[in-house]
Amino acid sequence: MRLDGNEGQVVCDDLLDVSGTLDLSELRIYPSTQALEAVIANIHGIDSNQVLVTAGADDGLMRMCRAYLSPGNNLVLPEPTFEMIKRFATWCFADIVSTRWTEGDYPLDAVVDAVNVNTALIAVVTPNNPTGGVISGAALRRLSERCPNRMLMVDCAYAEFADEDVTQVALSLPNAVVFRTLSKALGLAGLRVGYAMGPASAIAKLRAAGMPYPVSAPSLKFAKTALARRFESRQYIERVRVERSILTEMLTDYGALVASSQGNFILARTPKALWWRDALAGFGIGVRVWPDNDCLSDAVRITCPGNLADFNRLVTALESLVNPQALLFDLDGVLADVSQSYREAIRQTAQIYGVTVTNADIERCKRAGHANNDWSVTQALLASRSVHVPFEDVKSTFESLYWGTSDRRGLCLDESFIGCIEKLKKLSVKMPLAAVTGRPRRDALMFLERFDVRECFTTVVTMEDAPLKPDSAPVLAALTRLGVSRAWMIGDTRDDVEAARGANVLPIGVVTPTDTEPDVSRDNLLKAGAARVLNQWTDVEDYLP
Repeated sequence: MRLDGNEGQVVCDDLLDVSGTLDLSELRIYPSTQALEAVIANIHGIDSNQVLVTAGADDGLMRMCRAYLSPGNNLVLPEPTFEMIKRFATWCFADIVSTRWTEGDYPLDAVVDAVNVNTALIAVVTPNNPTGGVISGAALRRLSERCPNRMLMVDCAYAEFADEDVTQVALSLPNAVVFRTLSKALGLAGLRVGYAMGPASAIAKLRAAGMPYPVSAPSLKFAKTALARRFESRQYIERVRVERSILTEMLTDYGALVASSQGNFILARTPKALWWRDALAGFGIGVRVWPDNDCLSDAVRITCPGNLADFNRLVTALESLVNPQALLFDLDGVLADVSQSYREAIRQTAQIYGVTVTNADIERCKRAGHANNDWSVTQALLASRSVHVPFEDVKSTFESLYWGTSDRRGLCLDESFIGCIEKLKKLSVKMPLAAVTGRPRRDALMFLERFDVRECFTTVVTMEDAPLKPDSAPVLAALTRLGVSRAWMIGDTRDDVEAARGANVLPIGVVTPTDTEPDVSRDNLLKAGAARVLNQWTDVEDYLP
């Protein structure tokens, strides 16, 4: 679920029907924007020569920078704001005069104070991206009056979500150009259609500062229909406003500092911003962070989904991230070092059937997935060398090696505990723990009892209880037994990660201590969707609330 780009939801479900009305001649000739510009002019009560259709609002912003900025003059830019504006100005070799706008209303006085003899443009992004702050219509008029010889670049991409749309105020000013888009409230970012409106003389300059045919014929046709039906977006806009309010209250309760936003997004500040991003990615949700930006290094921007199902999914993920109810553990490679037990049993079983298997061979098999049963892994490794042994024979040989016989010590006695037992016991006091393993129950309980940690686990889910991971069934079984819905799971294989994600549980990876290629394992776990890959399970304490 992409909540990092602030795209809106498409509100015209049957918009694709417009494609059936396209004529081949419309695809053959260069497309004219005049018809759409006339529609836009009619909507806003202005002349067509005051409108320029562009390839998204950012194309219009770039044109304005080209038209008014040059070496030796400058742009006054309240920051943080839409990052492309600064880039466009830099492309024009103009100077940037930055003022701070991290919260509250547009910093009118600071902006006016920053204006100097070389100022050509003043940026006004309202609602501001990424903070959601705004300028009022009255303040916009005052800015125009106090800086009459400077052009105001008024980016209103999120205007529909604001309490006050300042578009008409901007259109009444002699030194302002306002920019709008179909990407947000109408959910049509894929069309790449935006438009600029302002004094005819300014629009003429913008028209000359870019390509003559900025938008394709199909996009123009879709846009015309969407604008005619723009009122259908009202329900979606109201839904976003409700979600915005709920998220603000919820994340504030969890200790984040949430800016008052009037966009289709919220901006939350937390010292764990990067962890939030990675954790939400573990749930399959993308959000935006700025780790290299001094103003935003602690910020997370989350787009409001605008529909109930996606919003519930987001809320559940956020609640699981900041307030997990339980912690689930895989055993092998996480709590149990099985390099001299299960892994050795695989190697020795294969050797009995004339096949030499290395630890690297086993790791590759585990990384490939669907490898939660070591008996099956052994049989597959034998088959890969064209040695076909019945499953029951492989299992019997493996078990005699693992558990031992009357005249041979069992490999199970060579298992060791990974990490600190005392830390596990303290963690079990803090929250319920569950073991979710592909081991047989006898093997799992033997290990936990041998190291005196059985009482740490409220429940133990084994191969007898549910289908093996990557099926989500064993993870779901653990949640049911614990009576919880929000949890984190620590595992060392892609099967663990996929099972957790399937159960809507936060997946955290660890690298097996004896892994000969830990970087490859990290990459494999991250590709499978792990939120983070830790060196050892004890590191999870750094992320727990």
